[in-house]
Amino acid sequence: MEKKVYSVDGKELRTITLDDNVFGLPVNDDVIYYAITNELANMRVGTACTKDRSEVHGSNAKPYKQKGTGNARRGDKKSPINVGGGTIFGPKPRDYSYYMPKKAKRLAMKSILSMHAQSDRLAVVEDFTVESGKTKDLLKVLNHFAENERTVIILKDDDAKIKQAGRNIPTLSFLSFNRLRAHDLFYGRKIIVLESAVKNLSEFFAADAKEAK
Repeated sequence: MEKKVYSVDGKELRTITLDDNVFGLPVNDDVIYYAITNELANMRVGTACTKDRSEVHGSNAKPYKQKGTGNARRGDKKSPINVGGGTIFGPKPRDYSYYMPKKAKRLAMKSILSMHAQSDRLAVVEDFTVESGKTKDLLKVLNHFAENERTVIILKDDDAKIKQAGRNIPTLSFLSFNRLRAHDLFYGRKIIVLESAVKNLSEFFAADAKEAK
């Protein structure tokens, strides 16, 4: 697949060949769904906790005698049907995370990249950084490719300066080529990939292509 490489000013510079094993695959909706669900589940804190009747503080004495009052029977004030009593089948702290096979995760990432590349939401931009670390300097670049929409920039490495410039932009996310997130990629309306990151992505996923043959 051929893609144009743009300058930071939005001008066409040259063309680049994208690896079809990464950017030209058929979109697998099922594995994308599983990858996003897995990420969201792994992010859950799982600290919700309620008290059952054995944990509620209060007396164990009967509030009134068993018979003769005309009221329903009461064991103690901590009964779940009383105000301030215990909770029936309430949540307890638990771990929601679970394992997803590495091959399935990588297939999901490649499917999302292919989906964006085939729908022209993916743009390849020459390598750049923001030496000043200022948001306004990064916005000058972004305005040529995306305006007020959810944008993802895939970096070739961990560039602290460009991340510093983009942390005040709520619609912008940064991903390293070897640490992609399915949720951010899938819901990104514009994917900006640095030119060096294209090569890094191809090399990173090269092992999967060899094993598939």
